[in-house]
Amino acid sequence: MAAAAAAVPVNLRLGDLVWGKLGRYPPWPGKIVNPPKDLKKPRGKKCFFVKFFGTEDHLPVLEELEPKLHQPRTRESAWIKVEQLKPYHAHKEEMIKINKGKRFQQAVDAVEEFLKKGKGKDQDLTIPESSTVKRMMTGTMAGFKWPPSVSEPVKDGDPHFHHFLLSQTEKPAVCYQAITKKLKVCEEETGSTSIQAADSTAINGSITPTDKKIGFLGLGLMGSGIVSNLLKMGHTVTVWNRTAEKCDLFIQEGARLGRTPAEVVSTCDITFACVSDPKAAKDLVLGPSGVLQGIRPGKCYVDMSTVDADTVTELAQVIVSRGGRFLEAPVSGNQQLSNDGMLVILAAGDRGLYEDCSSCFQAMGKTSFFLGEVGNAAKMMLIVNMVQGSFMATIAEGLTLAQVTGQSQQTLLDILNQGQLASIFLDQKCQNILQGNFKPDFYLKYIQKDLRLAIALGDSVNHPTPMAAAANEVYKRAKALDQSDNDMSAVYRAYIH
Repeated sequence: MAAAAAAVPVNLRLGDLVWGKLGRYPPWPGKIVNPPKDLKKPRGKKCFFVKFFGTEDHLPVLEELEPKLHQPRTRESAWIKVEQLKPYHAHKEEMIKINKGKRFQQAVDAVEEFLKKGKGKDQDLTIPESSTVKRMMTGTMAGFKWPPSVSEPVKDGDPHFHHFLLSQTEKPAVCYQAITKKLKVCEEETGSTSIQAADSTAINGSITPTDKKIGFLGLGLMGSGIVSNLLKMGHTVTVWNRTAEKCDLFIQEGARLGRTPAEVVSTCDITFACVSDPKAAKDLVLGPSGVLQGIRPGKCYVDMSTVDADTVTELAQVIVSRGGRFLEAPVSGNQQLSNDGMLVILAAGDRGLYEDCSSCFQAMGKTSFFLGEVGNAAKMMLIVNMVQGSFMATIAEGLTLAQVTGQSQQTLLDILNQGQLASIFLDQKCQNILQGNFKPDFYLKYIQKDLRLAIALGDSVNHPTPMAAAANEVYKRAKALDQSDNDMSAVYRAYIH
């Protein structure tokens, strides 16, 4: 990554006031304290037990994270990895500028009151005993790294791989120097990668939806969750879907109905689209009553489909030729992450349009990357899904090998979940296989499509992709066994038939 992470604090100790980072939520003030006796310290990286301020009556961070927070915790506190902590006093000004929510301000006031009463560093906060300890496994917080603060320089790096730092404030305040001479990146003062959950944002007012009219084309597994979160965040959204009945639910939630893609584009300022493959993406733009017919100077089109670079480049050219603005923004995730507003967005193309989409990206995702010129996001997305698809095939292969050699598949999963490969993805997909539940969270036919396109990408630059090619053959066999419309974990069935 081009953006350099801030140095990890190494001198933190018991009693220190800190800012603690939890998942996609904003840094929250707390104090390093002794944990309850029955709350064991997680294995792995160094971490501290943090009691958060302003959480006695309502806990917007930990309570909402409870289903996803894979760290032992109590109602008001949690184990936090050292790289997710910052000293309170050194970063107080920075954090107050980042976060404007009412709950956050109450938490800061609680810290100040604590200091005024002279409790300082040597006074422990009261931590209630935990009655139960959640099963621990590595989760989404493990990979978090602090972005650079205002006082720290941004190091040179790949000009096409920039991590856009989503802000809690409404307007950009600081422009950092160029990451390289080829790409100047305007950053916001905060340097925060975290965003509020859709449901809590309306309460604390930390994210302001754009006043631009938003269109959305394609209400599949991913698109449905995205539109739902856009509406929850207060965006004005017009929807269209090839199967019109899928629009009904969103109309009930406040969306407007567009009769054709052209109509949606002509009546909206920014139109997003998320469809299945290159052919569908082209048909949507170039077909009868398609996107192109609604494009005129100033209209914006954002394609979130996972396609190849040639397809997205062709679409960009025709949109721009009509005076439109174009951004590609494929997403990494699945149906559940889409519903939760936790997608990872990979964008490339019109930088100004990317920034105009800020509140939309905050509504639908936890992190957004800007990768430079059109085609880069498509390539990166295919590489990401190539890795994911190959890993899924390996998981299935391991589980079947365990079975045929007389080993317990559940024990294999338990072992993996205690090791370096532990992840939500691993656990969920293994559970799918063990339970025989292949309800689609990411269609098998689409991961096979992405593997095929990734292999073609490798061929175009004469780069070997033998692992992806082998995985692709297994998925093709699964498709031949009528598993196309099942979850990608149904690749397991290719090994047992």
